[in-house]
Amino acid sequence: MNKKILTAALLGGLAFAQAASAQSSFDDRWYLTGSAGFNFQDSDRLTNDAPFVTLGLGKFISPNWSLDGELNYQNPNFDANQDLNWSQYGASIDLRRHFISEGRGWNPYLLMGLGYQKSEEEYNNFPSPDSPGERKDGNFAAKLGVGLQTTFEKRVAVRAEVAYRGDFDDKSVSAPDESWFGDVLASVGVVIPLGPAPTAAVVAPAPAAPSCADLDDDGDGVNNCDDKCPDSQPGQTIGPDGCPVPVSIDLKGVNFDFDKSNLRPDAVAILSEATQILVRYPDLRVEVAGHTDLCGKDDYNQKLSERRATAVYNYLTQNGVAASRLTGPIGYGESRPLEQTPQTFPACKSEKNRRTELNVQN
Repeated sequence: MNKKILTAALLGGLAFAQAASAQSSFDDRWYLTGSAGFNFQDSDRLTNDAPFVTLGLGKFISPNWSLDGELNYQNPNFDANQDLNWSQYGASIDLRRHFISEGRGWNPYLLMGLGYQKSEEEYNNFPSPDSPGERKDGNFAAKLGVGLQTTFEKRVAVRAEVAYRGDFDDKSVSAPDESWFGDVLASVGVVIPLGPAPTAAVVAPAPAAPSCADLDDDGDGVNNCDDKCPDSQPGQTIGPDGCPVPVSIDLKGVNFDFDKSNLRPDAVAILSEATQILVRYPDLRVEVAGHTDLCGKDDYNQKLSERRATAVYNYLTQNGVAASRLTGPIGYGESRPLEQTPQTFPACKSEKNRRTELNVQN
């Protein structure tokens, strides 16, 4: 067999397949392969051409590349003596470059493989009583090829292939002057994917742009849609439109009976409104300050003012106002009267001075 002619034909086939390059989707399932074909033996072996079979396992490792592990077997006879056996089997790792085009039934590929081939050769060993003799040797092998393959759309793909395999056997008895042999392998086979076909990935819809009603850039508790002052500062008291509002809590009506510190019903009503204001504005901090009129001694009035401040403090904390927002309770005694009266009894009695105040803190 003329090796140069075979090699030239093979290279021409490779160039044709390269021109058909295209991209495809990526099915990375494992698959089984099996094929049957004809092995055109190198004439230097002095053997007949013979059928061969293969069995393999592989998968696509990228959209255009597949990698197979394959076993092969062939059993040709010698031309001169049909009674002498010559058989060969081996394994190879085959890399295929596929040129797949969408909508095309058959797609070409290039084949590159490396492997190991084992030869069992009988030979005439007359007059030895052990005739015929037998040689068993293994050696490196490499192959190049081209082929066509269908897709997995019909569950089983079909593969048709022609390859040239170099068998680096330098211990042949029938051809002792040869250091390697070149065989041509033509085959047809099937590729059977394992497992269900992959499904197309579901593309998640792009997240909807957040609504201004869900955003509060300045963190003031008013969403961007309603915020008319989008750059308000922390610590400010913010109204429903997002703008700072002045806050005043007038507890001048929280007064006490003479020489008393218990809350009167009218004081409770005023404190209820004050509590609602404090709950509405959670950033507001106040001082709880108690006061007395000018009757009595200073030290007595100091303690009385503290009890009055404590009564208001307790009411607020018991009705949902956090103690961390309250400064005090603090008693100022008679030191901060709202109206000046004589210090003599009964002119010193002033309900306006007997009070507790909530003073807004900055």
